[in-house]
Amino acid sequence: MILFHSPLSPFVRKVMVVLHETGQLDRVTLLPVNISPVNGDEELNRDNPIGKVPALRLEDGTVLHDSRVICEFLDLQHVGTPLLPREGSARWRRMTLMAQADAIMDASVSSRYESFLRPEDKRWDGWLNAQSEKISRSLANLEQEHLAELASGFDLAAIGVACALGYLDLRQPEFGWRERQPGLAAWYAQVAERPSMIATAPPA
Repeated sequence: MILFHSPLSPFVRKVMVVLHETGQLDRVTLLPVNISPVNGDEELNRDNPIGKVPALRLEDGTVLHDSRVICEFLDLQHVGTPLLPREGSARWRRMTLMAQADAIMDASVSSRYESFLRPEDKRWDGWLNAQSEKISRSLANLEQEHLAELASGFDLAAIGVACALGYLDLRQPEFGWRERQPGLAAWYAQVAERPSMIATAPPA
């Protein structure tokens, strides 16, 4: 299989962590791509019309895209404990946490594009503030409602949250989330030491 890969993408990192955690890293070849909202990659666009990473080309040529789709696919390919419950209310609860983690990543990436790629005279402070508030609300909710769930196992939901927090540290170190969410900070300090997280840490 071939994974269209960008080491700075939190969505790609999520897939990479899953590959490490499930022992499937040797099944995948990484194909680096360098894209932005205004600069795509021809091969990626041919296989994935959305033009985003990650995308996973399977051995039969089928291409999966969206990190949640890829992570669920990979979770069905290994023989260990599933990283997402197969059925029941637990499945929907964990999938909701996965979506919340992805929303934090989306807001963080959007903020990065707005503050770094857009010309300074065209930046929209209201947009940046709205993304910041979305991240703050989501982190507060994780602190207040979901710490026990996150600590129960390093599954797809926990992996998503960990990668979202790692991206915040990379792109918005001034955000100061640890001071406001000490429980979440303690949890993250533990999972950040997992071999899969260390191996996938973005370059400084």
